[in-house]
Amino acid sequence: MINRPLALALPCLLVLCACSSAPALRDLPPADPVGSALGRPEYRLGPGDLLKIQVFQLPDLEREVRVDNAGRITLPLIGSVDVAGETLGQAEARVASLYDAHYLQDPQVSIALLESPNQQVTVSGAVLQTGIYPMGAPHLTLQQAVSLAKGVSNVADRRNVIVFRNVGGKRMFARFDLVQIQEGQLADPDIYGGDIIIVDRSDARVFLRTLIELTPFVAVWRDFQ
Repeated sequence: MINRPLALALPCLLVLCACSSAPALRDLPPADPVGSALGRPEYRLGPGDLLKIQVFQLPDLEREVRVDNAGRITLPLIGSVDVAGETLGQAEARVASLYDAHYLQDPQVSIALLESPNQQVTVSGAVLQTGIYPMGAPHLTLQQAVSLAKGVSNVADRRNVIVFRNVGGKRMFARFDLVQIQEGQLADPDIYGGDIIIVDRSDARVFLRTLIELTPFVAVWRDFQ
């Protein structure tokens, strides 16, 4: 029986195998271009998110608050604020406008996302515990994501780790070398909610081997649709 994480990744691998004639890219971009190059949509807040709110030069108003099930946070002076579905920038503007309307003159509000139970990552392949894991943060590094699955198994090929990601409605993938990342030779790339990570097995023969032949090392993200 195929477990759920592997079942999620299998269609990706089947499509890649059908594209085995495509030439491999050889020129590597700067390390970890994920945030700037992939055009990820800005994160939108939801219930369970833990936020840190600060108002410039007013430390008494600093709070760490969690978005409740109704999508609201509670802050001093202004009370309940609805932030569900908003980006961090929109939430900052909303809080600032409420303070400005009654209590402060031109307040500068900053909001940071500390935890996010709404984001999940799938880790499969040669790891000790495959599964779909809550990230607990807006993003993790590749090493942190693999550690959610209790690390790699004794049959893992740590030089061949594949990450799948949806970007602008397209499925993208990139190949990473955990050995070089752990040795500090390469940057540890960011992993975001919805990503699928597959750690290759040293004895794999079909799907991942075909993928590895197609894919260069490090953050070269390719579309296979």
